[in-house]
Amino acid sequence: MVNRKELNPESSPRAAFGALVRSSREERGWTQDELADATEYSSTHISAIETSRKPPTLRFSRSIDRALGTGDQFERKYREVKQGVLLEGFPEYVGYEGRAVEIRLFEIGLIPGLLQTPKYARALAEGDVQRGSINAEQAAQRVAFLAERQSALTRTRPPMVLVVMDESCLRHRVGGSEVMEEQLQRLEEVAARPNWVLQVSPFEIGARRSFNLPVNLLTLADRSVVAYAESQAQGYVERETGAVVPMLTAYHQLQAEALSQAASVALINQLRKGIP
Repeated sequence: MVNRKELNPESSPRAAFGALVRSSREERGWTQDELADATEYSSTHISAIETSRKPPTLRFSRSIDRALGTGDQFERKYREVKQGVLLEGFPEYVGYEGRAVEIRLFEIGLIPGLLQTPKYARALAEGDVQRGSINAEQAAQRVAFLAERQSALTRTRPPMVLVVMDESCLRHRVGGSEVMEEQLQRLEEVAARPNWVLQVSPFEIGARRSFNLPVNLLTLADRSVVAYAESQAQGYVERETGAVVPMLTAYHQLQAEALSQAASVALINQLRKGIP
């Protein structure tokens, strides 16, 4: 008799996702091999998802939806799983981010997520584990989710991405010299891409800096603009024009005060070469 592991959907969001895959597959009368044949995944991978030994990904969720004809049920369930490691409001923002034609970012203290290397992202997540704010599994999920956000930018018609980083982003050491050297090199490489503009807001601009908190602004295909900002406890998506337009104006003013892209890359290169 085949050894069948009993599932406990109540134990975690990931376990609930796996149990749903199994129940939906069995309602269809399919084996794991038959579900594997209908997707690009192996039966071993499907088994690992069902028993929560592996976390689901957005790509896997969409593949299961297509195979089982479940609309976007598994994609929505996947986003519920991610809610456990993300601030409230952030999954909604990511949904807009994946459809944006222009992305404008301003960050203080840390390299923006869309620009982080895997090692830099892991170092940040491991810091949260050490502080006890998340566990190791949640840290791995957070890093994997960031990788999915980054890969979504490589679509056929990628968005224009404009980034202004406070100088503190470059000087705040995360993960040691090797991690920072690789991260700064990544910034130089990204700045050379035609759909990216990378600028540094130097300390010297002082009170002329438009924002004192990170800001994300997304322009959608219909030219509407949404904004996203975070507190320590939650994130918030703002869609009201009266609130968003002044933020867009302030962003343009910030770009005017920031270093040019050429001067920004020169500063990044200087800092990278100075890392001991």
